[in-house]
Order: sequence, then structure tokens, then C-alpha cells
Amino acid sequence: MSNSKEDSTWSLIAFRVLVNTASHPIEYAKVLIQIGHEPIPPYPTKTLFGKPALALPNVFQYVSYIKSVDGFTGCYRGLTPKLCANAVSGIVFNKVSDHLNFNEEDKPDEDDITEEERRWRYVQRLTRDIIARTAAIITSQPFTVIAVRMMAQFVGGETKYSGIFGSIRTIYQENGIGGFFSGVIPRILGDITSLAISTTLTFAINHYLVDDRDIRTYVSASMNFVASAVTYPFQLVSTCMAVTNSGLVAGKPPHMPIYSSWTDCWSHLSRTNQIKRGSSLIWRYYVGPQIVINGQKVALNKNNFIANGAM
Repeated sequence: MSNSKEDSTWSLIAFRVLVNTASHPIEYAKVLIQIGHEPIPPYPTKTLFGKPALALPNVFQYVSYIKSVDGFTGCYRGLTPKLCANAVSGIVFNKVSDHLNFNEEDKPDEDDITEEERRWRYVQRLTRDIIARTAAIITSQPFTVIAVRMMAQFVGGETKYSGIFGSIRTIYQENGIGGFFSGVIPRILGDITSLAISTTLTFAINHYLVDDRDIRTYVSASMNFVASAVTYPFQLVSTCMAVTNSGLVAGKPPHMPIYSSWTDCWSHLSRTNQIKRGSSLIWRYYVGPQIVINGQKVALNKNNFIANGAM
């Protein structure tokens, strides 16, 4: 039984590797958007409601731009440490979950237990998943920081972070041990909050509103989407904190302020209406200072463009 479960775990990891490799260029572009890098000027357009607006390139146009600068292989900058982070995260999560399984396999079906037992089982599962998710994030964060910084080098055309071992040495020399965990607090808070929201909503809907088993299978995915949207700012702040004060062009003015803490970063992004930056990858609109010239909106600065005014 244990061998079968272990084989299943490694099969899942292999599948995730394939998916993450295929989707990496999109994730790469998203990271650059999150840290505020907008190399392509906004252009006049209209919203779905017909209002004049300034549009920014969607994620596919952004990937095309990266390819035009660095070539096809350049679209996979930061892939290796990202795969390491995902592998470490998956293994640790499964190991901790198994250790805190609370004899889950020996328990009867939820339709055959009392309401109080259902609630207690929900609390146990949520507690187990929070502990496992926290452990997974902490152990994988150093690789995540390396991956994000490798991708952020695109802004300044740098090669400071060129390999995992070289990046480890660079981070330690410049930021110390704490550098490996840049952005870990908002990442943990966001993940735990998202998990609590999705798990609680799924439990409440499935046990109090929905009786059809077929419909229940879709509730969890829907609630995960809702929870991810609500907690997105934590993900954004975590990415920015992994880059700020890194010595990279992307992590210092004028591209990014040097934030003293993740709360400082959150406060700045909120004040500048950037707290949802990168949440939409298809329909993206410039939200920085702008003026209307001849009936059309124009981004306002000396070049009629501000690099970090995107959503």
C-alpha cells in the first residue's frame, strides 16, 4: 500500500513538472508584471462598457516581447529553481500530511457520521493542511526567491543570478540567511487565508446547501478560485519582497522602492492603486496618472509612460 502511494506521489510530481515547464513563460511574464516592469507603452482602447482607457499588453504579448529580446530559451529563465521549489514543496507537504493524517483512512464516510463529527473532521483536516502548507512554503522559499530574482534580471539585463549554487552564495553574501526567506511571511499568510476561506466555504456549501454529489465535486474548485482572487495581494507583495533590496535594477528606484517590510510594501501598493497588479493577465489597463488629449487618454510623464502603472 505504501509503495502504491509513494508511486502516486512521484507520478503527481512528474505531472506537475511537465505542467510547470509548459506554463513557465506565462508565469515568467506574470512575475515581471507583478514587480511593475512594463516595457511596452500603453495604447488607447475602450473597455467592455465602451469607456476610453489605456490598455497594456496581455500576457501572451508580453511573452512574445521576452522572446524577441532573449530568444526562445530566454522564456525559461528561472525554470530550474522554480521546479526545485515545486518538488520540495510537494514532497514536504505530502510527508507532513501523512504524518498528521489523524487515521483518516479508518474513518467512516461523512454521510454516516453525526453533524458534530463532521465539524470535528473539518477542523482536523484544516489544521493538518495549514501545518503541512506552512512547512512546504518555508522549505521551498529559498528556491522561490532564487527563481523570482533570476526572472527579475530581465529588467536590467543582468546575469547576477545565473545558477542555483551561485545564487545561494550571492544571496547569503548580500542579504544573509534572511535573504532566502524574503517574502515568506505574506506568502504564508496568503496561503493559509486562502486555504481557510476555500475549505470553510466548501464545507459549508457541501454540507448545508448542496445535496447532489456531482455538484459537490465542482464546489471545491470554484471556492479555490474565489479564495485565490481574494488573497491575491499577498502573492503580489511576496513577489515584490523577493526582489526589493536584492541589488538588481528591478529591486531599487526608480523601478521599485526599497521596502523596509512587507507591510510597507502593501501600504505603498495600496496607496498607488497597484495592490491587484498582475491579477488580470488578459484584459490589462493602465491605472497610473493620465490626461486626455484630443479625446484620447494618454499616460502622464515626460515620455507619456510610467513603467509601473499597470494592473
